[in-house]
Amino acid sequence: MYLKKIDGPRAVTLPDGSVMTRADLPPPDTRRWVASRKAAVVRGVLCGLITRAEALERYGLSDDEFDCWLRAIRDHGVAALKATATQKYRQL
Repeated sequence: MYLKKIDGPRAVTLPDGSVMTRADLPPPDTRRWVASRKAAVVRGVLCGLITRAEALERYGLSDDEFDCWLRAIRDHGVAALKATATQKYRQL
């Protein structure tokens, strides 16, 4: 079997003991961003699976958008990434 050469690790162990691989990340052409996909990208960056710059480029995200996802998870958990919860967790 041939493995494509990539920069960085192919898999990382998360704090809860589970393993996350690049296959667990959303596809690069993702257009519909549900909370679980946003969380997977943030988790991948925080655990070192992909770099922040790689995530921004791969998914066409802005710095502000990624920071918003990161802040929502940090302050309120994955539930804050849901589109229907925007008003509930909005910063005033």
